[in-house]
Amino acid sequence: MGVEVFLKIVEGLPEVARAEGHPTLSGFRVRGKGFCYLDEAEETIMLKALREEQEALVSEDPEVFSPSWSAGRFAWVNIDLTRVDPEELAELVTEGWRLSAPKRLAATVPAPDV
Repeated sequence: MGVEVFLKIVEGLPEVARAEGHPTLSGFRVRGKGFCYLDEAEETIMLKALREEQEALVSEDPEVFSPSWSAGRFAWVNIDLTRVDPEELAELVTEGWRLSAPKRLAATVPAPDV
């Protein structure tokens, strides 16, 4: 697992744009709303999630997931791309995208099986 697999997942989602505005992070947006940030050198991502999801992931596997910042009902989670299961990563990235995508666009991609 690594950056290449992550990029294949995220770039396969509709209307994703990559933004290079930070010295070490690449941002991923859907219709102008950020949902994921990649640190290629560290092989990690910071992904948008619900607070409950962040807490569950971190308690489930702290070697793969760690908490990042939170605001409102969202809490971002750091994910180690070298340790995460590819299927779980695909589900999490899709769900992060759905949290930022407009409802009609989000409806074009099935919700991940959890």
